[in-house]
Amino acid sequence: MTVWADHDGGALAAPPSFGLSVRSLGNGALWLAAFLSGFVIEEPAPYELYMVMLTVIWLACGLKLRREFAPLIILMMVFIAGGLGSTPFARNFGDAFMYMAVSGFLGLTAIFYAAILAETPERSRIIEHGYIVGAVIVALLGIAGYFHLFPGAEYFTRYDRARGTFQDPNVFGPFLVLPTLLLSQRLLLGPILRNLHVLVPLAILVLGIFLSFSRGAWGVLFASFLLLYVIHLVTEQNSARRGRLVLIGLAGVFLTAMLLAVALSIDTVADMFAQRARLVQEYDGGRIGRFARYALGFQMVMEHPLGLGPLEFNKYFHEDEHNVYLKGFTTYGWIGGLAYILLAIWTVAAFLPLVFKSRPWTPFVRAVFSVFIAHLILSVIIDTDHWRHMYMLYGLAWGLIAADKLERRGVWRIGSAPSPTR
Repeated sequence: MTVWADHDGGALAAPPSFGLSVRSLGNGALWLAAFLSGFVIEEPAPYELYMVMLTVIWLACGLKLRREFAPLIILMMVFIAGGLGSTPFARNFGDAFMYMAVSGFLGLTAIFYAAILAETPERSRIIEHGYIVGAVIVALLGIAGYFHLFPGAEYFTRYDRARGTFQDPNVFGPFLVLPTLLLSQRLLLGPILRNLHVLVPLAILVLGIFLSFSRGAWGVLFASFLLLYVIHLVTEQNSARRGRLVLIGLAGVFLTAMLLAVALSIDTVADMFAQRARLVQEYDGGRIGRFARYALGFQMVMEHPLGLGPLEFNKYFHEDEHNVYLKGFTTYGWIGGLAYILLAIWTVAAFLPLVFKSRPWTPFVRAVFSVFIAHLILSVIIDTDHWRHMYMLYGLAWGLIAADKLERRGVWRIGSAPSPTR
């Protein structure tokens, strides 16, 4: 029997067979969902159409909505209901209704991922592999577009920045962070010589994030990796392994500096970096710049308890909110805005204890937790409302939270989890 190795090189479980069994088809369908999550350059995206079909099929086959992730279901429903209550105030009802339909769909995907992992947390390996493969392809397209490596490659850029298969470089960059951490973690935890093969995809992902020239993506990568690194240092009990982590961290800093120096030796890259590295851009400051709109927006919210309506904020200020917490109130009303903030806080509080537990999927937990925290911070300055991978992070978090609760209740035990299908 073939053994499936975890990040530490230990035996985890038997890998999914690739026959025509129902289990194999289910695992393959889940892998494809994670793979397609990065292909959203046009709407409706293949990911959206596929996820609608996949969710319906899995629910019809008996996928359970468990009480262990009820907070996700309830608060997501309240959030969407607040947006629907705000929709009649929109000047263009059709566009507003479509916006809320997308919100509802994304909420459904979060619940789907939660249900999938709650039942069988080992599925995190399938999601991880599909996400990494898709992200590497997306990054390659963004890199090819930036350097014009083939005719028409500029389609994968915007504003002279890599965007891959996304509409915006500011979404493309953060999307690549989770697979970057998952690959980096293999170097942190496993034998380096046995994991040298991850250096190529890791370099592709890091270069893609850099060429997005998204300050938010750079910040998410730095913050999430730093948090992940600190978690491993704090939780590592073996002094030799802790010393190894320190040496790897120092080597990583040196290698990053070397790669940055090489990249900045290219004039076009250096010019764009100098422009994007400024902490405050022209559109951030000013009388009605990004930061001024925050204060003005919250003042308007006080006068509109049901919200302004979807897609209405930019009709007042000619720009969007660029703050998901503000948008929660302007688009989803007081009820929706409070529901989203409560969901974010509840997720962090329930997810944090899992970081310090020893499970076969703990490395995945720590990577998702670190990226999720960084995205919550990023959401203060960027609108992450319709980011597909943000809803995936919520679903993954609550699926793992629910799996931990089920294990503690004795519904199933590690090593004897339910099969992926019934």
